[in-house]
Amino acid sequence: MAIFLPALATYGQTTLRPEWRKIGSPSYEWMLASPATGRVDAVWFSADGARLFARAHSGKVFETADFETWTAVPASDPAPAQPSVAVNRLPEPGARVVVPANGDGRMYALGAHLYRSEDGGRTWQNLTAADRRSVIGEGQHSLAVSPTNPEQLVIGNDYGVWKSMDGGLSWAGLNQYLPNLPAQRILAAPNGAHGTRIVVDGLGALELPPGSSAAWQPARGGAGLEAETAAKNALSALLGVRVTAVASAGDTVYAGTAEGQVRVSLDGGKSFQPAGSQPAASGAVERVWVDGGQPRVALAALAGTGARVWRTTNGGMFWDDLSANLPEAPVHAVVADRTSGAVYVATDKGVFLASEDLENPGPAAPWAPVTTNLPDAPATDVRLDPAGNQLYVALVGYGIYAAPAPHRARVLHVVNAADFSSRAAAPGSLLSVIGGKVSAARAGGLAFPVLASSNAQSQVQVPFEAAGPNVSLALDTASGRFTFPLPVQPVSPAIFVSSDGAPMLLDADSGLMLDAHNTAHSNSRIQVLATGLGRVRPDWPSGVAAPLENPPAVTAQVRAFVDRQSVPVTRATLAPGYVGLYLVELQLPALVNAGPAELYLTADGQESNRVQIFLEP
Repeated sequence: MAIFLPALATYGQTTLRPEWRKIGSPSYEWMLASPATGRVDAVWFSADGARLFARAHSGKVFETADFETWTAVPASDPAPAQPSVAVNRLPEPGARVVVPANGDGRMYALGAHLYRSEDGGRTWQNLTAADRRSVIGEGQHSLAVSPTNPEQLVIGNDYGVWKSMDGGLSWAGLNQYLPNLPAQRILAAPNGAHGTRIVVDGLGALELPPGSSAAWQPARGGAGLEAETAAKNALSALLGVRVTAVASAGDTVYAGTAEGQVRVSLDGGKSFQPAGSQPAASGAVERVWVDGGQPRVALAALAGTGARVWRTTNGGMFWDDLSANLPEAPVHAVVADRTSGAVYVATDKGVFLASEDLENPGPAAPWAPVTTNLPDAPATDVRLDPAGNQLYVALVGYGIYAAPAPHRARVLHVVNAADFSSRAAAPGSLLSVIGGKVSAARAGGLAFPVLASSNAQSQVQVPFEAAGPNVSLALDTASGRFTFPLPVQPVSPAIFVSSDGAPMLLDADSGLMLDAHNTAHSNSRIQVLATGLGRVRPDWPSGVAAPLENPPAVTAQVRAFVDRQSVPVTRATLAPGYVGLYLVELQLPALVNAGPAELYLTADGQESNRVQIFLEP
């Protein structure tokens, strides 16, 4: 169903300022006293004790006056210095003993834990242990004692910054807003069934529950990292060189190496062709992108200088250089939308966009920055959601940001309004037209009601009288009329999901949205907002909000499944007061397992998208 206008304009002279939104906080849950973040090497107070400074492992220095919000400041060394002190007895091997200027005669030892001695080091008290485990994480690097209160301690360690106001009896983290999350990769965009998934240096895969804005959590099952690592190791052994990037589509496998080459296999990785014609490289291949529908089309991102973005349109026999006017900085990731020609790269100078020909070799297009209105930090990754509508970027320290993909503003695109997928339409369902303001829509001799329209996006309802299997949808815009082939099925169910991956699920009794913080309980009734459930009884006019009382019922058989187990559907109707939305109410079992579960609907056997619901007994 997704159709695009031809030929993007070049972006080289364009100022792009997407409407970015922050995804989660720069901290994560690690079963410590508070959320944690990246390593902090040094902490210290100002002379009057009014400000606290922290130097991240990246070298950036931040300050806070309220012990909550942090501001980047010019880099400087901690003051005053804390030279190590020799004692006869250490609390643990390798611990470093310091005597702070305002330690009130006490000395402290920094190791896996923080220790304090009040008798010159003869005996030590562990200030951070609980059942032999540090409540603030191990690896203590720096201690600061307030110049105005010797009971106020601050530690910088492998897990961020931690404060105690009672001499170490209790601890709280200062990491929730400290921009120090060492995000390396974006593994997956949110899709309702799971949240945003990322890779954090030294921790592995983390996930943010759909729609949440809190701290990141360990991802279930590692989110595929183990399989990728195993593939790199196996290909390294096969090729006799360290493989640093792998991408595949069907039987086509691309392997990027530390020596700056890309090798290609056409038999699923069993054998590899000799390296084709490639630009000269001065760094490792950091990422390879391959088009899932046309594996002959691929892009490579390289470190070093010179040719750092490569393109092939013939399965790796020939690669050309697309670096053009990119700043001289390593390129860490590349992603593209082949149909529109949009290519995004993540570099140490931010994220850039170009409009390239991804069907044939040709001159490189100019690049335009897209992160000028984000914090000034290197970008380690860039990713599009499966439909190519949302752009995600990872910035060193600051974490993940998302925005409507800038190239969509120049490309008219028709998708399902519930999950922004290319699934077929159904009578009564909602469509989103992205990238243009629609004034009128028609197909098969029927007017399609236009419910809302802006320069960025329009909402169109499929009439209840529409019939398939295919119609030609004509959209009138300020730029003229455009026609799209539109598949239409009797039913095509889809559960509504926000741009941050949160499904539209409500508690039937309270009317409150359900999420990781407001969970569903056993034996409760859940309301699901969906579209694409087809005809209703009695008939209802298109473009008119459903009545608040006795809304028309869905004629298709609707079923609901939680963790693949059927649960009773108590009603399936048009959503009262809405156009194009359906309301499905289901009854949870008397006993449920605690935690996230998978939920989906079927209508006459057709499955919806799968979303995540959080349950409690």
